[in-house]
Amino acid sequence: MENQTSSFNLKLKGNWNELKGKIKQQYADLTDDDLLYEEGKEDELLGRIQQKTGQTKDALKSWIDKL
Repeated sequence: MENQTSSFNLKLKGNWNELKGKIKQQYADLTDDDLLYEEGKEDELLGRIQQKTGQTKDALKSWIDKL
């Protein structure tokens, strides 16, 4: 799981602006505050998205990995 988490975090860090746009297209009710990325706080980011979407963290990670 650690390796999967690391690659996920690298993807967020490297492509966040592009990913954020795609996420907002899918979930229009997410605000910029909901999608605020801070390095080292990826779980908090996922938690905010999870609250608004009702998806599990694993489902969100998998979906974001496919974007």
